Amino acid sequence: MAFRGTFDHTLDAKHRLTVPARYRAALAEGVVMALPVDQQPCVGVWRPAEYERYTERALEELGPLSPRRTELERFFYGNSQDADLDAAGRIMLPGFLAEHAQLEKDVVVVGAGDRLELWDRDHWNEHRPTLLRGVSEITAHVDHPA
Repeated sequence: MAFRGTFDHTLDAKHRLTVPARYRAALAEGVVMALPVDQQPCVGVWRPAEYERYTERALEELGPLSPRRTELERFFYGNSQDADLDAAGRIMLPGFLAEHAQLEKDVVVVGAGDRLELWDRDHWNEHRPTLLRGVSEITAHVDHPA
């Protein structure tokens, strides 16, 4: 199941996010919340197996004794946290991730294929035009078969 769509939500006073109803079943086995590799001000929300596949793919080309691999392992595992949905379909955001993304109350939940991303609403609204321009630039350089 791919995560699609953009949803406006709010965090409660305890930094809990109510997961969009359509995704609760897909996340019922738990989630991994993580800092994004591109360091954008958001929080990635993954299914645990998807996050493991993602990190394995990122690390597979680096030897087990490589200092670069060690740094990436620190990044992936040190900047992520497991969580479960509570009975009301909410997840508690860890403070360090909420702080990174500057999440306080108004949040946008963005579907990003194998994960959801949680953005502060103002940051998302600022980033969206840059995202759209970037996609236009990328697709302008893609060779299309005749």
